[in-house]
Amino acid sequence: MTTDQQTAQQSTAEPGDKPHTELWVERTGTRRYVGRSSRGAEVLVGSEDVEGVFTPGELLKIALGACTGMSSDRPLARRLGDDYDATIRVSGAADRENEVYPALDEVLEIDLSELDDDAAERLLIVVQRAIDAVCTVGRTVKAGAAVNLAITTD
Repeated sequence: MTTDQQTAQQSTAEPGDKPHTELWVERTGTRRYVGRSSRGAEVLVGSEDVEGVFTPGELLKIALGACTGMSSDRPLARRLGDDYDATIRVSGAADRENEVYPALDEVLEIDLSELDDDAAERLLIVVQRAIDAVCTVGRTVKAGAAVNLAITTD
């Protein structure tokens, strides 16, 4: 997307609309792309046989794990302190015949050893509710989303 295209898209916002981050992907080589945001972020994307890139499926899994982490951050930090450690592992094999991920599995790894069993159980319930309520990526994947593709030409 060119700067002119970005400006044109941004100018179509209604007055009073909250500004949103523009996202686009540019081809940089054979099966190599760079994803960009209007906030200056970049991510390298490509096929599995290309070093130093994420595949689109890997990015989907990372987005899900990151959303779970961010959704659980406040309740965990409130109870464990701001410096708690967490790792979210996301996996799921692709069904290549149908080109879908039929299931994605997440594991949230946190140390609750300082809590008694009842407190740990209550915290896990709160964390699960927070994730279910506000993890937009997880909610979208579970609900299924319409994908609308438009192709423009010069």
